[in-house]
Amino acid sequence: MTSTADKAKRLQELHAAPELLLVVNVWDAITAKVVAETPGTQALATPSHGIAASRGYPDGEKIPRDEMIAEVALIVRNAGDLPVTADLEAGYGDPGGTVARAIEAGAVGCNLEDQLKPLADSVKAVEAAVAAAQSAGVDFVLNARTDAFIKIADQEEALNEAITRGRAYLDAGASNFFAPGKLDETQVGRLVEALGERKVNLIGIPGSIPLATAQKLGVSRVSYGPWSQNVALTALAKLAEDVYAGGGLPADTRKLN
Repeated sequence: MTSTADKAKRLQELHAAPELLLVVNVWDAITAKVVAETPGTQALATPSHGIAASRGYPDGEKIPRDEMIAEVALIVRNAGDLPVTADLEAGYGDPGGTVARAIEAGAVGCNLEDQLKPLADSVKAVEAAVAAAQSAGVDFVLNARTDAFIKIADQEEALNEAITRGRAYLDAGASNFFAPGKLDETQVGRLVEALGERKVNLIGIPGSIPLATAQKLGVSRVSYGPWSQNVALTALAKLAEDVYAGGGLPADTRKLN
């Protein structure tokens, strides 16, 4: 089995490579196994929302940290030699301790969101996470996230705030900067110009810029957060609807478990 240190090195390389890293998020053991075994998969990511929902919790750090870390550990075990990055929300009140726990569980990267808290507090959280990874001796991929585009209505203001926070988080030791939201090509281009190529990560949502455009602009990674779970749940809902209407399984259904 590949060591945690080697997985971390590999994940860093994937983020720095000129090719866009594509990560389809998984939320439990069987989804980790299916995606890990899909040709083309280079890394796995967990969605905090997806894991919380699968365990009956709403999003927003409502799931106990122990349950989140336990699910991350289960996903790591089913990922084989692939590196796993975990969504750790805002760190559950203890970003350094939470990153340390995630590393113990085998994760080699994480998202850490700022919830648009005061910048100084958010920088301290990034610094605590970086220090925990250094203490563990792991070249951890810290993907510092801002909620600027989610919580600020004025898009120019949101972009300026994101750039300010992105620079601060990268200066504090974050590996990459994550700006979820429905960003257009101009916004993404300005983020990359301000923060550097292969430093900006995006989320794939309905209406996102094409992957080829993200590649051209110098984006490092596109992940899918809770949307991969919504794709699966949509298929399940459609199956139920079809069965109740007298139908059955889709003809292209594959036996994956």
